[in-house]
Amino acid sequence: MKERTAKFDGRAPSRLIKNESKEDYLESIYLLQRELERPIRSFELSEQMNLSKPSVCRAMNHLRDEGLVEMDGDYYISLTDQGETEAKRVYAKHCYFKAILIDAGVDEETAENEACRIEHIISDKSFALLREKYPLTDRSDINP
Repeated sequence: MKERTAKFDGRAPSRLIKNESKEDYLESIYLLQRELERPIRSFELSEQMNLSKPSVCRAMNHLRDEGLVEMDGDYYISLTDQGETEAKRVYAKHCYFKAILIDAGVDEETAENEACRIEHIISDKSFALLREKYPLTDRSDINP
Protein backbone atom coordinates (compact mmCIF):
# COMPACT_ATOMS: atom_id res chain seq x y z
CA MET A 1 0.00 0.00 0.00
CA LYS A 2 1.36 3.39 -0.99
CA GLU A 3 1.96 5.77 1.89
CA ARG A 4 0.30 9.16 1.70
CA THR A 5 2.80 11.98 1.71
CA ALA A 6 0.42 14.94 1.99
CA LYS A 7 -1.28 15.53 5.30
CA PHE A 8 -4.66 17.10 5.77
CA ASP A 9 -4.16 20.50 7.38
CA GLY A 10 -7.80 21.15 8.25
CA ARG A 11 -8.45 23.52 5.37
CA ALA A 12 -10.89 22.78 2.61
CA PRO A 13 -9.50 22.28 -0.87
CA SER A 14 -9.54 25.50 -2.90
CA ARG A 15 -12.11 23.98 -5.26
CA LEU A 16 -14.59 23.66 -2.36
CA ILE A 17 -13.93 27.19 -1.16
CA LYS A 18 -14.53 28.56 -4.64
CA ASN A 19 -17.75 26.57 -5.01
CA GLU A 20 -18.95 27.59 -1.56
CA SER A 21 -18.24 31.23 -2.32
CA LYS A 22 -20.06 30.95 -5.65
CA GLU A 23 -23.08 29.42 -3.95
CA ASP A 24 -23.07 32.12 -1.26
CA TYR A 25 -23.05 34.83 -3.92
CA LEU A 26 -25.86 33.22 -5.89
CA GLU A 27 -27.97 32.72 -2.78
CA SER A 28 -27.40 36.32 -1.64
CA ILE A 29 -28.26 37.72 -5.06
CA TYR A 30 -31.39 35.59 -5.18
CA LEU A 31 -32.55 36.72 -1.73
CA LEU A 32 -31.78 40.40 -2.37
CA GLN A 33 -33.61 40.32 -5.70
CA ARG A 34 -36.61 38.76 -3.97
CA GLU A 35 -36.53 41.32 -1.20
CA LEU A 36 -36.06 44.36 -3.44
CA GLU A 37 -38.13 42.96 -6.33
CA ARG A 38 -35.59 44.19 -8.88
CA PRO A 39 -32.06 43.56 -10.11
CA ILE A 40 -29.44 44.63 -7.59
CA ARG A 41 -26.31 46.76 -7.54
CA SER A 42 -22.91 45.43 -6.50
CA PHE A 43 -22.71 47.84 -3.54
CA GLU A 44 -25.96 46.34 -2.18
CA LEU A 45 -24.47 42.89 -2.45
CA SER A 46 -21.21 43.98 -0.80
CA GLU A 47 -23.18 45.46 2.11
CA GLN A 48 -25.37 42.36 2.42
CA MET A 49 -22.41 39.97 2.40
CA ASN A 50 -20.08 42.29 4.34
CA LEU A 51 -17.45 42.12 1.59
CA SER A 52 -15.40 44.76 -0.17
CA LYS A 53 -16.71 46.20 -3.43
CA PRO A 54 -13.62 45.00 -5.38
CA SER A 55 -14.21 41.43 -4.12
CA VAL A 56 -17.81 41.55 -5.25
CA CYS A 57 -16.82 42.97 -8.65
CA ARG A 58 -14.30 40.16 -9.20
CA ALA A 59 -16.86 37.56 -8.19
CA MET A 60 -19.50 39.07 -10.50
CA ASN A 61 -17.05 38.86 -13.41
CA HIS A 62 -16.50 35.16 -12.68
CA LEU A 63 -20.23 34.49 -12.31
CA ARG A 64 -20.92 36.38 -15.53
CA ASP A 65 -18.25 34.33 -17.34
CA GLU A 66 -19.97 31.16 -16.09
CA GLY A 67 -23.32 32.39 -17.38
CA LEU A 68 -24.87 32.66 -13.91
CA VAL A 69 -25.43 36.44 -13.74
CA GLU A 70 -26.00 39.26 -16.19
CA MET A 71 -25.19 42.94 -15.87
CA ASP A 72 -27.04 45.57 -17.81
CA GLY A 73 -25.59 48.86 -19.08
CA ASP A 74 -26.24 50.50 -15.71
CA TYR A 75 -24.43 47.67 -13.88
CA TYR A 76 -27.55 46.16 -12.35
CA ILE A 77 -26.98 42.49 -11.56
CA SER A 78 -29.57 39.81 -12.18
CA LEU A 79 -29.45 36.04 -12.18
CA THR A 80 -29.69 34.15 -15.44
CA ASP A 81 -32.10 31.22 -15.58
CA GLN A 82 -29.19 28.90 -14.80
CA GLY A 83 -28.03 31.16 -11.94
CA GLU A 84 -31.52 31.28 -10.46
CA THR A 85 -31.82 27.49 -10.67
CA GLU A 86 -28.53 27.08 -8.80
CA ALA A 87 -29.46 29.74 -6.24
CA LYS A 88 -32.80 28.08 -5.54
CA ARG A 89 -31.09 24.71 -5.18
CA VAL A 90 -28.71 26.07 -2.54
CA TYR A 91 -31.43 28.06 -0.77
CA ALA A 92 -33.71 25.00 -0.61
CA LYS A 93 -30.95 23.09 1.16
CA HIS A 94 -30.39 25.98 3.54
CA CYS A 95 -34.07 26.30 4.43
CA TYR A 96 -34.49 22.56 4.87
CA PHE A 97 -31.54 22.12 7.19
CA LYS A 98 -32.37 25.22 9.19
CA ALA A 99 -35.92 23.91 9.71
CA ILE A 100 -34.69 20.42 10.66
CA LEU A 101 -32.23 21.86 13.17
CA ILE A 102 -34.80 24.18 14.72
CA ASP A 103 -37.33 21.32 14.91
CA ALA A 104 -34.64 19.30 16.73
CA GLY A 105 -34.32 22.05 19.34
CA VAL A 106 -31.30 23.98 18.05
CA ASP A 107 -31.54 27.72 18.64
CA GLU A 108 -32.28 29.80 15.56
CA GLU A 109 -28.90 31.55 15.30
CA THR A 110 -26.97 28.28 15.55
CA ALA A 111 -29.38 26.60 13.11
CA GLU A 112 -28.85 29.45 10.62
CA ASN A 113 -25.05 29.22 10.85
CA GLU A 114 -24.91 25.44 10.65
CA ALA A 115 -27.44 25.22 7.81
CA CYS A 116 -25.23 27.63 5.87
CA ARG A 117 -22.32 25.24 6.24
CA ILE A 118 -24.29 22.05 5.54
CA GLU A 119 -25.85 23.42 2.34
CA HIS A 120 -22.44 23.49 0.67
CA ILE A 121 -21.20 20.02 1.54
CA ILE A 122 -24.21 17.78 0.97
CA SER A 123 -24.69 16.39 -2.51
CA ASP A 124 -27.89 16.95 -4.42
CA LYS A 125 -28.50 13.19 -4.39
CA SER A 126 -28.14 12.90 -0.61
CA PHE A 127 -30.31 15.97 -0.13
CA ALA A 128 -33.07 14.53 -2.32
CA LEU A 129 -32.98 11.25 -0.37
CA LEU A 130 -33.19 13.10 2.95
CA ARG A 131 -36.11 15.23 1.80
CA GLU A 132 -37.87 12.11 0.57
CA LYS A 133 -37.30 10.18 3.81
CA TYR A 134 -37.83 13.15 6.14
CA PRO A 135 -40.20 15.54 4.38
CA LEU A 136 -41.18 18.85 5.92
CA THR A 137 -44.36 19.23 3.92
CA ASP A 138 -46.14 21.35 6.51
CA ARG A 139 -43.46 24.05 6.30
CA SER A 140 -44.06 26.67 3.62
CA ASP A 141 -40.86 28.50 4.62
CA ILE A 142 -38.53 25.81 3.26
CA ASN A 143 -39.42 26.08 -0.41
CA PRO A 144 -37.83 28.94 -2.34
